[in-house]
Amino acid sequence: MTIAIAKLSDPTVRALVAAINDNDRAAFLALLTEGATMSDDGSDRDLQQWIDKEIFSSRGHMEVQTESDGGRALIANFRNETWGEMRTAWRFTVENGRISRFETGQA
Repeated sequence: MTIAIAKLSDPTVRALVAAINDNDRAAFLALLTEGATMSDDGSDRDLQQWIDKEIFSSRGHMEVQTESDGGRALIANFRNETWGEMRTAWRFTVENGRISRFETGQA
């Protein structure tokens, strides 16, 4: 069962998921701290290159299945035009209403 974006507990994570699903790169970037970092399947990646390839140029979309840790940990079906759909885990570090790090990978 999918959790509607409006029902996600953490407002910053909620806004980030909405930005992904709206393909709104500017809104996504506005939610990140300066110097934000990320990892994919346990390896740190260049955040700008990764989001451009995996989310925005390939029309990424998240359907959240579960949340925990106050809404800062998600299991979601993520799909894009490059890889299709996969079950993914996401964990966010939120500081003062902005994301300083996120980690994702197959769940």
